[in-house]
Amino acid sequence: YVQGVDNVYDLNFNGREGAEKVTYGDVFLQAEQEYSRHNFEFANTAMLLRHFEDAEAECKALLAAGQPASNDNSPMHKLVFPAYDQCIKASHVFNLLDARGVISVTERQSYILRVRNLAKACGEAFLLTRAGGLAA
Repeated sequence: YVQGVDNVYDLNFNGREGAEKVTYGDVFLQAEQEYSRHNFEFANTAMLLRHFEDAEAECKALLAAGQPASNDNSPMHKLVFPAYDQCIKASHVFNLLDARGVISVTERQSYILRVRNLAKACGEAFLLTRAGGLAA
């Protein structure tokens, strides 16, 4: 048990006791309930499908735009993190679509592969950065 409690919402969030104690549930339970309701009941699936397409396209465009130019002396990729943000957005939107039940079993595999390909491309581009180990 963490902090000797069975429920995450009972975790002591601020380290105080008595009337000054704030639990994880005091801080996050309402948000968890509202986001769960949104994700499973109210998320606009037509809009989410567009958002997935947009995030996927933007990730690919940023990866292409950040590639080192052939006439550039630097082999560094210049837009890895913005591209990765779009990959994460696509992944999150996929999860929302999946939670809403609008993706069939066959489509699900396709969406997972699309997100995987974005992540793989971002990882490959990251290797072309200082943080990824490339010395300039």
